[in-house]
Amino acid sequence: MKTLIIKNEIEQFSQQHNTYQTCEWKLFQQAYQIAQLKSSRKNQLISLNFLPDLNLMSHQLEAVNKVIFEMHGRAILADEVGLGKTVEAGVITKELMIKGLVKKVLILVPSSLINQWVEELNRMFFIPAASKHRSYNWADYDVVVSSIDLAKKEPHSKDILEQQYDLLIVDEAHRLKNPKTKNYQFVKSIQSTYCLLLTATPIQNKIEEVYYLMSIVRPGLLGNKTRFKELVRKSNKEDRNQSIQTLIQQSMIRNRREETEHPWTDRHVQTISIDFTPEEISFYERLTSFSQEHALTNLTLQREFCSSREACFQSIRKQPLTKETILQWVELLEQLPHHSKALRTIQLIKEIGEKCIIFTEYKSTQIYLQWLFKQYDIAAVTYNGDFKKSKKQWMLRLFENQADVLIATDAGAEGLNLQFCNHMIHYDLPWNPMKLEQRIGRIHRYGQQNDVHIYYIVLNQTTDQRIMNLLYKKLDVFRDVIGEIDQILTELNIESLEKELGEIISEASSEKESEIKIDNMIEVITSNADKRSNYHESS
Repeated sequence: MKTLIIKNEIEQFSQQHNTYQTCEWKLFQQAYQIAQLKSSRKNQLISLNFLPDLNLMSHQLEAVNKVIFEMHGRAILADEVGLGKTVEAGVITKELMIKGLVKKVLILVPSSLINQWVEELNRMFFIPAASKHRSYNWADYDVVVSSIDLAKKEPHSKDILEQQYDLLIVDEAHRLKNPKTKNYQFVKSIQSTYCLLLTATPIQNKIEEVYYLMSIVRPGLLGNKTRFKELVRKSNKEDRNQSIQTLIQQSMIRNRREETEHPWTDRHVQTISIDFTPEEISFYERLTSFSQEHALTNLTLQREFCSSREACFQSIRKQPLTKETILQWVELLEQLPHHSKALRTIQLIKEIGEKCIIFTEYKSTQIYLQWLFKQYDIAAVTYNGDFKKSKKQWMLRLFENQADVLIATDAGAEGLNLQFCNHMIHYDLPWNPMKLEQRIGRIHRYGQQNDVHIYYIVLNQTTDQRIMNLLYKKLDVFRDVIGEIDQILTELNIESLEKELGEIISEASSEKESEIKIDNMIEVITSNADKRSNYHESS
């Protein structure tokens, strides 16, 4: 009797799927189990039964449940850097597929992350994703991963907009906040039943940005734009912020590192101070007179020279100078010894004795460091935003399997999973603490098994040391509000933290004046963060 029942169910399953073809027993068994689970467990996650090697953290499991059962598959995943937004998106996709709700998926990511997405979807979730190839039409793919830069171009854009996708996923979705960009207009036009936007940068409290981003995830939730803006205009600031937060919480999930239960490995930070040689100090001082003569900020030139001669030269050569003047400066630069910071970095790399990542602000410094490292038998590869997708992937593979060092610009601070490395050198210090946290998030993230070691290399009596004294010693104050900085700056009408800091430092008559102004700015930021925190707790 039982055999007859199973046979009837098999025949029914085959008819439903329009096929009587045989397959391996394991595949059939899994298909049969899925059919049973689909009918018997509609309100529970079933995909985890088929992902036995995947161990979700509690916040990830909660996020997946919330998106599937409360947000109806349309949400913004905005966890802080390193908390596993991609894993959450993978489980959600798998769940919707097993439930028979999703088959056709479009995933738009930065070009440097295409292969990473394809590999993880196939390896971790057994989802047959593929990157877009010129030999195949968009309609030929069930699950396709592409860069948004390719997808928005013709004829690709036309082909995509003709498709009806079950699920649309956009990684690094903070690039969609401006409705005037082609990125936003293109993504907004894509037809999809379900939609996931991934970004580690929180939604800002700027009304227009909230409206437009929500229009992608939950179109119609905020109603007519004109009516919404009129309603906001009439409300006071406190009521407006509360209403915006309430609306955002309906479609956004954000977890902060300190709120999770995951046992994160420790982070060890070390500052390494060094001195310029007398020749370098002499040249550094000459830069002040040059900037006064040629309307280039002293601060910019000094920052560049603290990185490399090459970076400084690139600024000088772009000035409207005579050929003779440029040659004079080139001659002065050529007489200098190898950069003191670069030589100390080589020493540090040898002391570490393991793979490490170096972040610099300048591509010209990248080239110099790679050349210099070779002279000391250190195998290094570079990574920057000018590389094509294939070259970026090749550089990462070389770093993982052969090279000792990856020298990256901040193009490498976005989205990459580099947990196989646990040493990072900040050769140039970014002024924005969020940028620093994005860098560190490449190695101090979900899946890191070792303690992470972070090194700041600082030149004494230079802009390096000034920035360190004014900002980085206060970084612990910033760290508690890292996740809120974007929102707070918008409320304070500060366009860019880096620009604001640069103006404070360059316009101040003394380091003491700079310190007072930066202290005041930090006080305003942290005060706003406290107000936001109190509001969240009360609500």
